[in-house]
Amino acid sequence: NDKSTLNMTLDEAVSLMRGKVNTDIYLTIVRKGESEPLKIKITRDIIKIQSVFAKRIENQKYLYLRVTSFDRKVTDGLEKAIDNNKDVEGIVLDLRNNPGGLLSQAIGVVDLFVDEGVIVSQKGRNPEDEEKFEATTSNTVTKLPLVVLVNGGSASASEIVSGALQDHKRAIVIGEKTFGKGSVQAVLPISKDRSENIKLTIAKYYLPSGRTIQAVGVTPDIIAHAGVTTQETGSEFKIKEADLKKHLEGELEKTEVKKPAKTEDKTNKKIISEEDVAKDNQLNTSLGILKSLIIMNK
Repeated sequence: NDKSTLNMTLDEAVSLMRGKVNTDIYLTIVRKGESEPLKIKITRDIIKIQSVFAKRIENQKYLYLRVTSFDRKVTDGLEKAIDNNKDVEGIVLDLRNNPGGLLSQAIGVVDLFVDEGVIVSQKGRNPEDEEKFEATTSNTVTKLPLVVLVNGGSASASEIVSGALQDHKRAIVIGEKTFGKGSVQAVLPISKDRSENIKLTIAKYYLPSGRTIQAVGVTPDIIAHAGVTTQETGSEFKIKEADLKKHLEGELEKTEVKKPAKTEDKTNKKIISEEDVAKDNQLNTSLGILKSLIIMNK
């Protein structure tokens, strides 16, 4: 709205952009490659954030669950997604770049997969202030093989979930070392009208094994770096049995099963295509591990 953002803080910019629903704000943006500033009109509205995304892996009986943050609806969202996909053989829980959220939701998510035992404990300066949160059999919804994806952007509640599932031997954690946010803060007023407050660190979170997350993070069972999956080149020049003269054509015809033509819509947002998997090395690695877990459980 014609106010320069030079020397403006993020909080100041946000306060200017926020306002009543259905009112307009104009952003004037200087962009590389544009000869003149761009003027963009944005209409304010209530932003509804979806924190749980459920997808299927193309041609596989795997369920992919992505949690972007731990808000109040995460546990219910995951439970609903699992209940709606009862034909799957394994689950990938993606917590990459998840900054955390509500402790209650982290506990609830672990409880979906674990029958019993401590999920996380909270310890302060005084031993008598220790608080433990435990899993219950009644809240468990699935015992399917599970892998969890994490990276350096996985923090706080994400680390509680991945670390607890790792300690309980309930899931294989794959990816990169997490952020290391395992402290508990409390906001305390320092003025009578509560207009001024101070945030204090009052405790630390500890995983079932007794280890802390703070400044240490969760180390994955299998390290897998981000990027495109490495694929072998020149494989088209390798000779197969079927390329040789006088191979057992008759036997080949007996065992060959013709696959039906694919009619699946690749634009379906509920499906992660094989091409998408190939572009995500960490996801591709997790699917290989998940397949191994399924085979071992049979």
